[in-house]
Amino acid sequence: MTKKQIHLAAHFPGVNNTTVWSDPASGSHIDFESFRHFAQTAERGLFDFLFLAEGLRLREQGGKIYDLDVMGRPDNLSILQAMAAVTSHIGLAGTVNSTFNEPLDVARKLASLDFLSDGRAAWNVVTSWDEFTGENFRRGGYLPKDKRYLRAQEMLDVIKRLWDTDGGEFDIHTDQFDITGRFPLPRSPQGHPVIIQAGDSEDGREFAAASADAIFTRHAEKTAGQEFYADVKARLAKFGRRHEDLKILPAATFVLGDTEDEAAENAREVQYQQVSPATAIAFAEQVWNRDLSDVDPDGPVPAFDPKTEDDVDSGQHFSKGRASVRMYRDPVATAREWRELGEANGWSLREVVIAKNGRHTFVGTPERVAETIDDFVQSDASDGFVLVPHITPGGMDPFVEKVVPLLQERGSFRTEYEGTTLRENLGLQPVRALSQS
Repeated sequence: MTKKQIHLAAHFPGVNNTTVWSDPASGSHIDFESFRHFAQTAERGLFDFLFLAEGLRLREQGGKIYDLDVMGRPDNLSILQAMAAVTSHIGLAGTVNSTFNEPLDVARKLASLDFLSDGRAAWNVVTSWDEFTGENFRRGGYLPKDKRYLRAQEMLDVIKRLWDTDGGEFDIHTDQFDITGRFPLPRSPQGHPVIIQAGDSEDGREFAAASADAIFTRHAEKTAGQEFYADVKARLAKFGRRHEDLKILPAATFVLGDTEDEAAENAREVQYQQVSPATAIAFAEQVWNRDLSDVDPDGPVPAFDPKTEDDVDSGQHFSKGRASVRMYRDPVATAREWRELGEANGWSLREVVIAKNGRHTFVGTPERVAETIDDFVQSDASDGFVLVPHITPGGMDPFVEKVVPLLQERGSFRTEYEGTTLRENLGLQPVRALSQS
């Protein structure tokens, strides 16, 4: 019986608490050399693609730039274009926001990346939900949820039509767009760069089933992963798509050790480095929606309830620009949960934050991690993983050197790239030319 093949992607971390900045091996998040090392390591490990996220405004906490945001990081498509010159097989995936960008500009940039990389480009389609981010743009404001997904779907449809013109004329009129002209580029090597989407809502699942080639998910626990996998895959048929036309890839972290005990101790040290006392307070402020600088992070969870807002989307939250605040639609209930967790286990606020935000997906020896990843994929809990190391740029090296060979021995991971384009390496069908559709 042929084993299901695992798909792996490498996420260059940046704007969350994943990176352990205090580690001597932690390098720049800005320098070309960091991106080069990371990309070439992932390619040496035969990963499907390198992924770069993107934010449209530096986030704020209490009116100041959020400590964990990276100042001076280049535009992600510019980085990926540079990586096209120093890699030859790995896919190059970048986030481009659909709320505050225009179709022709996005279509041109992604087609250009596809040309420069000989068919390795991918677009992670996201929406923007808050007024704070919108202030950076001419239109300002933000779109309600239904309009965000309408614009995202229409933008994707319009961009595909632009790619399909093969340098021809277009005349497009939709609810969100009214554009006429000529697309400046011929059809790129993949026809359409690979489309990636992230989202767990009903709208997000439908959007992915209808239009995406891969979907990022938070469901990196086996049972929840299987439920998500079955739900999204079941939606494909009504859009005329096959089970294998959409790859489901949870984000995952990992910590390795020579023994199980060593790996567990390493993971504990990493967790405490990722959630410093200041970071613990920052996470708590996102729930309590107020300044908690006078709270002891190594003391108990605050006994008082959070300050609530009638509408978080109005941009009045203490933490601005962070999508995580949307997880706390009922901050009073969240605070109660944290308080009960702390009391039941004798945990400090910092320890509760670590338990809620600092868990690692895979912890163990390379053999154990390879076995767990393989079981997860063979059990249809995912098609693979987007791996996020805690050290940049060298954090992916141990996984490539120690875990990848074990996955190959199991017969569930490639020993060479199958094709020359990202679409081929993901096992996706080629995009038919417009005249063939």
